[in-house]
Amino acid sequence: MTGSSFAPPVSPFSPNSLWHRKDYPLDLLILGGTVFLGRALVEAALARGHRVTLFNRGQHNPELFPQVEKLRGDRANGLDALRGRAWDAVIDTSGYVPRIVRASAEMLSGAVGHYTFISSISVFADFSQPRMDESAPVGTLADQSVEAITGETYGPLKALCEQAAEQAMPGRALVIRPGLIVGPHDPSDRFTYWPVRVAQGGEVLAPGLPQTRVQLIDVRDLAEWNIRLVEAGRTGVFNATGPDTPLTMGQVLAECRTASGSDARFVWVDGQFLLDSGVKPWIELPLWIGGENSPQYAGFSDVNCDKAMAAGLTCRPLAETVRDTLAWATTRPPTIEKRAGMKPEREAELLRLWRERI
Repeated sequence: MTGSSFAPPVSPFSPNSLWHRKDYPLDLLILGGTVFLGRALVEAALARGHRVTLFNRGQHNPELFPQVEKLRGDRANGLDALRGRAWDAVIDTSGYVPRIVRASAEMLSGAVGHYTFISSISVFADFSQPRMDESAPVGTLADQSVEAITGETYGPLKALCEQAAEQAMPGRALVIRPGLIVGPHDPSDRFTYWPVRVAQGGEVLAPGLPQTRVQLIDVRDLAEWNIRLVEAGRTGVFNATGPDTPLTMGQVLAECRTASGSDARFVWVDGQFLLDSGVKPWIELPLWIGGENSPQYAGFSDVNCDKAMAAGLTCRPLAETVRDTLAWATTRPPTIEKRAGMKPEREAELLRLWRERI
């Protein structure tokens, strides 16, 4: 029975080893589970035959997954719905504040055998160096009581969340640090902007140089791999982005044009011109974080993920991700407010100014 009240399992995991229990399917608890990665994790777990329980506030897509048990609660104010229950493993997709992650992990430490914490590559302290692996230093906060999430605190807070999970469940915690997660149902528009914009055709403002390195991971690949790691009882820290071969901004835009069959013509605009014009990297022009004009971010899209690849992370062809993202984007209401990307009038004005300059 999913989430039944039988005695909690006695640590079926050992660090960095396989889980030797064979009583599959697993009973999985997912904190979150209805938005983007959480949604993909539920789909992957169900596809692999596992039983799933969700714990969330019920505020996003409550109609999803009618076949799974849904426990309601706000983890910031109380975890009562989880008391007296037991699961084989939990996946925490919604932890941003160390105090809250610590409370969840400590409460569940006797009720689950394994704790996955979804972190971020933003934990790293210095992105000026390419090919950082999991041992690179993470960011810190002078005041560890800070809970306000900003561009400056997000990464260090995630690093403290990682530490809280491991401290609460030593030797039983799996930490996954994704890079940019992309694909269908992404509410952030941080990748969706490009397939949609390129499909519209015409002159498309392309930032910097076509050979600029980028990294991304399809949400479905990340989710399915995460479930396989849980099945295997893997612990430790993994950087998780892709693909497994170098990818450039030019290749991404070319795939977007091929997928849509549009007549898009890319106008590659100098990165310094864009920065001088007040363009916000990553927000107005997703995937681009300043390129060669922002050496402090030279490693942001060149993180070492060899450990994850060795542990079985695979990446589907970019063309598939682009096609599926574009297909999903066409189902969204046309009036929905986009959370990233450049406004058409802003793009047209920048292209005009760029032509005048050159």
